[in-house]
Formats: sequence, C-alpha cells, structure tokens
Amino acid sequence: MNSVREESGAIFVRPADVIARRIDADPDIPAAVAALVRAALDPPSGSAESTASATSSGLDGVFLSAIRVRGFRGIGPETTLELPTGPGLTLVTGRNGSGKSSFAEAAELALTGGNRRWDGRSTAWREGWRNLHRSGPVRVELELRTDGPEPALTVAREWDAEEPLPGGTWTQRRGDGPAQVFASGDWALPMELYRPFLSYSELGALVDGKPSELFDALHQLLGLDELIVAHERIRVRRLDLERAARTARRDRQTLLTELAEVTDQRARRAVALLREPNPDIAALEGLVGDIAGGPEPAALRAVLALELPSAERVAALATRISAAVAAAAAATSPEIAADLRVLDVLRAAYAHVTTHGRSGTPAADPPFSPRGSRTSPDIDDHRTAPCPVCGAGTLDRRWLLETAAAIDGLSVRTADLVRARDELTRALAELRVLTGELPPVLAAAETAGLDTATLGEAWARWVGLPESEDPHELPDRLRVVHEHLSVELDFVQQCAGKELDRLDEAWAPFAPRLSAWLQLTRTVTAQAAERQTARAAEEWLKAATARVRDERLAPLAGTARWVWQTLRQQSSVELGGIHLQGNANSARRVQLEVTVDDVDGAALGVMSQGELHALGLALFLPRATVAASPFRFVVIDDPVQAMDPAKVDGLARVLATVAWERQVVVFTHDDRLAEAVRRMQIDARIVEVQRRERSVVEVRLSSDPVHRYLDDARALLRTPQLPRTIADELVATCCRSALEAASLARAKRVLLAGGMDHREVQRRIDRAQSTRAMVTLAVLGPGHRIEDLNKQLAKEGRWAVEVVRDATAGAHVPIDRDLAELIADTERFAEWLAG
Repeated sequence: MNSVREESGAIFVRPADVIARRIDADPDIPAAVAALVRAALDPPSGSAESTASATSSGLDGVFLSAIRVRGFRGIGPETTLELPTGPGLTLVTGRNGSGKSSFAEAAELALTGGNRRWDGRSTAWREGWRNLHRSGPVRVELELRTDGPEPALTVAREWDAEEPLPGGTWTQRRGDGPAQVFASGDWALPMELYRPFLSYSELGALVDGKPSELFDALHQLLGLDELIVAHERIRVRRLDLERAARTARRDRQTLLTELAEVTDQRARRAVALLREPNPDIAALEGLVGDIAGGPEPAALRAVLALELPSAERVAALATRISAAVAAAAAATSPEIAADLRVLDVLRAAYAHVTTHGRSGTPAADPPFSPRGSRTSPDIDDHRTAPCPVCGAGTLDRRWLLETAAAIDGLSVRTADLVRARDELTRALAELRVLTGELPPVLAAAETAGLDTATLGEAWARWVGLPESEDPHELPDRLRVVHEHLSVELDFVQQCAGKELDRLDEAWAPFAPRLSAWLQLTRTVTAQAAERQTARAAEEWLKAATARVRDERLAPLAGTARWVWQTLRQQSSVELGGIHLQGNANSARRVQLEVTVDDVDGAALGVMSQGELHALGLALFLPRATVAASPFRFVVIDDPVQAMDPAKVDGLARVLATVAWERQVVVFTHDDRLAEAVRRMQIDARIVEVQRRERSVVEVRLSSDPVHRYLDDARALLRTPQLPRTIADELVATCCRSALEAASLARAKRVLLAGGMDHREVQRRIDRAQSTRAMVTLAVLGPGHRIEDLNKQLAKEGRWAVEVVRDATAGAHVPIDRDLAELIADTERFAEWLAG
C-alpha cells in the first residue's frame, strides 16, 4: 500500500513536461507536428486557460477536528462530534435515525455546498433538511486543521428561519480572525479531483452509474486535462481546416450544378474550368472580372450602342435637299441649260488651249477675275492649237480673248443654276455621311439569338438613300425611312436589352459566389500543409496521451486491486486491470477487467450488492488518498450494508491501512464493523450517537459491548428509584448479554484464526440459540455438547460455573446472589474469554 501510494504521487508531474520530453525523444516526429503540439500545450500568457492553470487553492494537509450541527436533518439542539485531528480510524456508530448520518451530510454540505445523497431525490426529500423539532436558524460548522502558519480553520453555513437551502451565509475563518466569505473557488477543483466524501448511495453509482462519470472523475484525477485541452485545440483547428476544405468541395459541386443551367457564355466557361481536376484559378478570376461576358453579350451591347441621327437633323437635311431641288428647278430653262452646256464646252476648250498650246509646254492656268474671266490677255502668240472640234480652224490668241469674254457672260447667266446644283450636291454629300454603312454588328447579333432581319432591311434602305435617282422624292423618303428605321432599331434594342438583362441576371448571382469560392480555395490550398500537420499532430498527441494515461492510471489501479483483494474475502470475483476507454468526443467509460470463476466479462452481472459496494470502495479510495490531495481525511457513510462478514473483516483491514496516513471517519449503523475492529484489535476510536426525544442527539465514546453492558448494569444498581425486583432482573439481563457478547467475540476470533470460512462461522453462531450454547461454542469450539460446558468451566473454578448459571437464570427468575458480585464475576469471565 505504501509503495503504491508513493508511486501515485508521481502522476502529478506536469503533463506538458512529460509530452515535451517525449517529443525530444521521438526522432520520427516531423518538426511541424512537434511545433504544433508544443504550441497547443502552451497557451498564450494572459489567456483564460493559462490563468486558470496557474490558480492554486492554497489548501494542504486538511484534517477534521469537529463537526458542529444545529437544527439540521436529524439533529435539533446544537451537538458537536469531536474527531481526533490526524491520521487514524474513527467509527461513528448508532442505530438508524440516531442522527449520525446528519453529521456526515453536514460536513459535506459545509465544504461542497451540496450533498450527493440528495442528488436525484424528490423535492420533498430535499426540503426536509431542517429539523422538525427545532425552529429558528440552522447552522453547520466544521473545525479544520490545515498546514501553514495559521492551521485553525472554521467553515460554517448558517440559514435564517424560512431561508431556503441554496441561500444562507457561507463563511470561513482562520484562527481568531474575522469571518470572511467562503472561498468556494479555492475548494471547488480539489474537491472535484479528490472528493473525500462517500455516501452509501454513491457506492453503487461508482460502478453501475453513468460510465462517463467515473471516467471523467479518474481522467481529471490523473491530471490529464491539460493534454485534453491541448488535444481539443488541435482538433478544433483541424476540424476548421477540414470544414473549409469540405465547404470548398461542396460549393464547387453546387456551382457546377447550378451554372450548368445558365446559358451565359461566362457560365459555360466556368463549368468547363470547374470540371477540371485542378481548375485554372487565374482563368476563373478572369471570368469573375469579365463584365462584357464574351462575344454574345458584347454583340448585344453593340446593338444597344447603335444610334441614328435625330429626327430634327433628318428633317433639316430633308428641308435642305428639298430647297436645293426647288432652286435648281426654278433656275433651269432650255436656254439656261444650253448656256450651261456651252459654258462647259468653252471652259474645256479654253483649258485645252492654255494647257496644251503650240509651245508644247503646259502653261499654268491664267488667273480668273472675280467674274470668272481671264485677266491676262498677254497670251503668248505661240500658244495656239487646232480646233479639237472641227479640226479646220485655229484657236489662237484672239480666240482665247473672245472665248474668255464668252465664258464670263455665260457664267453670269447660269450662276443661279450652278449655285442650286452645288447646294444639292453638298446636301447629298451630307446625306451620305448621315446614312453611313450597314453596321456589321447586326450580323453578330444574329449569332446571339437576336432577330435583326427586319432591322437589317430597314437599315439597308437607309444606307441606299443617297443613291436615289429622283431627288424630288428623296426628302419624303428620307423622313419615312428614318422613322421606320428608328422604330425597328428601338424594337431590336429593347429585345437586346432584355436578353442582356437576362444573361446578366443569370450570371450576376454567380460572380460573387465564384469570387468567394476562389478566395476560399486559395485559402484551402495555402492551408493544405497545415491541415496535414494538424491531423498528424492530433493523432500523435492522442496516442501519447493514451500512453501517459495508462502509465498514470497504473498506480491507482494497483491500489484499487489491493483494496479489492483485501475486501473481497472469499469472493470468486477477480479484479484485473482498470482502463479508460474513449475520450471527450466519444463514448467514455472505465473498463474493469473483472472475472468470476475465471470467466471474463461476467462479473458485473452476477456480483452481489455487497461485492459491488466493495468494488466501489476499491475505486473510491485510490482517488481520495493520492499523495497530491490536500484533504488528509475521508468520510464514508454506511459502507457495511449488504456486505457479508468476510467483507466486513476485509473492510476493517483496508480502513486500518488507509488510517496509517489518513484521517478515516466511518459512519455505520451496523455493529459488525465495530465488532471486527475490536476482534482484530485494530486501533480505532469508536463513537456512539444516540437520539433522544425531540431530536436531542448525544455523542459519547463507545466501549466494547461487554463493558457497555456491564456499565449499564452498574448504573442500574445506582438507581435508587428503581424497584429491587426489577433492578435485579435487569442487572442479570445485562450480565447475560455481556457473557454472550464476550463469547461471540471469542468464537469469531478463534474460529476464523483456525481457518474456518466466514460463512461457516456465521452458520455456527446462528445455530447457537441460547447463552449456554454461545458460551459452549466459545469455550469448547464447534462440535461439542452444552452438557460438557460445566466440566470445562469447573477447571477454571466454581465461580465460572456459577456466573454462567446465575446470569442466565437471573434474567428470568429472582436469584439469591449479590448483584455487585455477579457483575464483577461476569467481568472476570469476559476477561478470561478474551485472554
């Protein structure tokens, strides 16, 4: 037990230090994995986790000195249970309802703020915490001794009348100092880790309660929470990374499915890119930024960009053409037309002569006067030419002078017609500029699904207007064709706008989604290495934690096996290894390797209630008695119930061993534990609790049953108001009970020491139905007759025979014997049996 206890203290080396050493000793762990594990184990300074880990309760070496109770549960007036401060075993005995368990519950309530025995109980059960015979304030108080400069510590809870259980004041006081608010935060973690209280209801729950509860208790006790928190940090990061990768894959598939139904060119291109095993991110980014959306939307936008001259400009040009045509018509007559033709001929001939005269050298054209006539008559005589029309005459200097005069005259007569025709020419030139050419975008729009045939025909008529043969009809045609073209263009542009809106509306929702997917994909790609590192770090730390957990659990499991081995006493159930299975994110349970008659896995189903309670103690004691616990005491309420006599003996041995270093306080209504302690001569303090009328509770040191009966007999002799006949009978009855108790103790001691099975010993005792039969079993042993008892007793002296005779008879009929002498001989007989 000592060696196991010493080993168990080593489990509280900081887990991060253990893992750091294992990282250093592992040559196969990648550097990135090691760095991630170290970072997870070492939270940033100032964080809640680092602050919490640094918190210390400052408690150590806590022993119980006294439990003081008033008005709580079964205790009315204030009563104090004094306890020896320091290691040792104290049994608090008393019948059911005596108030002994009220002390245990008060101690637990004072330190924890609750009571496990009440958990899961009905409201009526919890509301019965006030004593029925005591009104007014309720108070529970613990006197403790701790290590440190101020060892005296008092913890108290007090409630005013009618105040509910969760209320009240909760205080603590060091020595004679002032009372302060109870530092529940300092006590919470140690109390959770090393809980020193064990009630009867908890015994079975340790084994057959929720599997996760015992797992969590042991896991936390092993000090592995630091590793679990680190593992959780890595796991959460790994899950975040994997969640992002899954989201990217899911969003990619969703985009593929939805974009496949969109006719936009960008959508079709995006689908093609997304179907590739490794999509071209740059190309997809180009699609997101593509406002035009490919040739089809570009053609539609080009159609929308087409413009026609305004109706006002067309009307003005039509008016101009009409005026020019009218002016030309007004200036035109046969004579003027003939003059104009002659003028054209003369000008051509004049230019011919002046350009190609006899000199053979082209001459520059002589300048014209403002009227159009020549102003340089000094034409070289050599500049002559034959007439290009008749070929007979000669065009000489004279001819030139005459022709120049003729040209001037004809120019004046034809000036109005020339101006009108020039204006018409300029107007038609403007018309050609206005109508332009047939836009090539109309053909491209056809490929985008837009019907532009009618518009194309109307535009072709518009472009062909300058080639019209009848200028008189041109102004009206210009207006009509323009109006018709405007209507057609407006209709086609409306269709193009709707189609473009349709395409844009279909694509618009996908552009930001595709952009978000691209951003997520870039992030996921950049985090690929980190994701693999997190996965590897999580697996490495999980395996390392399991190894550390098993190593740290081994000493506790060894202690539990020792406790069970001592407790089980003739049970066929064997307790092997104890393992923790699962983790915080999976099914958690404590695997107990128990066998019955060498059959694996069958034990828990066939174990008796007493065996289950013994197993519960085997799991409780190692946890409550580890070296790191600040509590140097354990309080156990009613552990004996359902245990057979052999396990009671084993329990006494276990408690005695634990009491070497711990203060062990056991509350029990079963006298068998006290009897075993006395019989086995275990050093223990036995206290008896009695409850009088109106919840008046008395606490007194308890002697063994023999001396208790003898003390009662002496007290009866000292009661003068008791009638003599009744006193004699009661004294004899006490002496007989003392003889039976002494004989019972000797019989058990001798028979068990001789190797007889506990069950067989109990059967022998049960068959001893009378006082003489019990004395015979104690003096002669099993298999002897009652008739042989007096012969054996006579060897010790006549007094031995007479004391058995008189104590047995005097309980029923008056005897002629001094009762003080009977008491003395009974005590002498008991001492003889104990010798």
